[in-house]
Parts: sequence; structure tokens; C-alpha cells
Amino acid sequence: MSIDLSAPPVPISFEVYPPRSEAAWPKLHQTIQRLATVNPRFISVTYGAGGTTGGRSLELLSHILNETNVEPLAHLTCVGSTYETTNALIREFLDAGIGSFLALRGDPPPGVSEDDQFLGDLESAAQLVQLIDRVQAERTPYREEPVPGVPGAARVARRDNIDIAVAAFPNGHPRSRYANEHIDALLAKQAAGATLAITQLFFHADDYLSFVQRSRAAGVTIPILPGIMPVTTPARLRRTIELSGEPMPAELSVALEVEPTPEGQQQIGIAHASALVREVLAGGAPGIHLYAFNNHDTVLAVLRDAGVTTDG
Repeated sequence: MSIDLSAPPVPISFEVYPPRSEAAWPKLHQTIQRLATVNPRFISVTYGAGGTTGGRSLELLSHILNETNVEPLAHLTCVGSTYETTNALIREFLDAGIGSFLALRGDPPPGVSEDDQFLGDLESAAQLVQLIDRVQAERTPYREEPVPGVPGAARVARRDNIDIAVAAFPNGHPRSRYANEHIDALLAKQAAGATLAITQLFFHADDYLSFVQRSRAAGVTIPILPGIMPVTTPARLRRTIELSGEPMPAELSVALEVEPTPEGQQQIGIAHASALVREVLAGGAPGIHLYAFNNHDTVLAVLRDAGVTTDG
């Protein structure tokens, strides 16, 4: 199955993560079923650095593949891994029927710093994209197809392409050494075979729209999906800022801090995210990717509030 970002209505996708306890699986399965009701183009499943959640990721991906009509998209990270282990993991996912990936460099495993001499055989997400593409090519059996209008003639049939998404950073990567390094990195991922980019979170529509404009001017042609995260508590906002390095969105921060009730904070977060959805779609975004935090209620409310869906 190929990820189609051209067919109406507005393409939607979600990100979830493997639960950390067995008791959480049934609830997540319910969430997957609810997310599937709005016909997302894909649901992506995160993957722990250094292979910490490989088995759980595959279990969740297989559930999406077998229990819904939604395309599962597997996150893969390469930092701290060897060619051998990464190659084997890609093959394991492909053998299980998973044909879409999000190729990420990832963060070093616990106890390993960026300054350590060995961070793995693969140095970048672009190299991981190339490896995924090469593994798929090696696994695809040689096939011939007839040449139209030439009786008895045959040619090598095209292999089915897999979708390889990559990350994009509207406000620059935290490790960028110069202003446009994140755009140069996106160009390298595209050249390596990436078919789609998904942005990390942002809090202002202009961050995404101006990034897309600059990327297009630099030669990026693949679709760039806006990744939107509904933030519904002050604690989650602080944690998100800490992990992402994004500037604190002052208006959202103040609104969440002064609202005393969880219900009110929830509505503030939904309203902020739905406004982002409307603005980026008006600016030409090819779809919407929502970080769901393994909860369907908030992201489905965002889509309804934005007028993208009427059900869910």
C-alpha cells in the first residue's frame, strides 16, 4: 500500500507509541480503532533509540496492519546501531508486511553522548534512507513484464516502491551548525530516496509556511507534512519545549497557566492546535499529521474543531 497525499478529503495521519506496560495495550487498541474511523492515510509508530522498543513497535505496527484498513508507518532510528542490526531490523519489518518507514537519525542511547567516538555505522538519516531502499531492492524478486506491441519481448518489471518519510525541522535542528543546515539535510534525504517529510512540532503557522517556502526555493520537491501537537497542560508544554528546543509560545503558555481546570486547559490546547490546522491548510499544506500521545479524544476534537472531519 502506498501513502497517497493527493486524494480528497484532507489527508490525515497520526503518531502513536508502543505502551510501556501490558495493561495499556487494550486501551491503545481502542484508540487505534477510533483513529481509524476518520480514514487516516497512515498511523506511525515510534521506535526507541538503540533498539529499546523494536519488538513492541512491530507488535503495534502488525496490529494496525491486521486489524484496520490504515497503512502502518514504522519509525526507524540508526544512531548507535550497526549496519548488520539495522539491516536485520528493516528485513524483519518488511517480512511482517510493513512497507512504510520514517527514517530518523535519532538520539544516542542512554549513557552515550554526541562526543563519543562510536555512534554507529550510519551517520545520518539520509544514509538510513539509502539502506532501507537498498534492502527493499535486494528483497524484491526479479520479474519480467511483456513489452506492449512487441510480441515475445520482455523487460525488467519495476519493483514496488516503498514509502520512506523523513523528519523536517521548521525552526532548524538543535544540532545545526549554520542557518540552513536543516534544509541542506532535507535535500540530502530527498536525494537518498525519501518520498515524504514530516515536520517536528511548531507553534506558529508561519514557522511551517516559511520553512516550506525556503525548502522549495532550495530544491525540495517531496511533500512536507506539518506535524502538529495539541498541548493541553502546562507540564506537557514545558516538557515539550525542553525536549524540542522550540521557543516557548508565550500566549499559549500564559493561557494554560491561568486556566485552573483540566477541562479548560484541554479546550485551550484543542483551540490552539485547530487554529494551526486551519492556517497551514489555508497556506497549502498537503495534509495534517497529529501527535496523538496515545489518546484519540484530543486529536479527533482538533480535527472536528478545524472542520477537517465531522465524525470520530
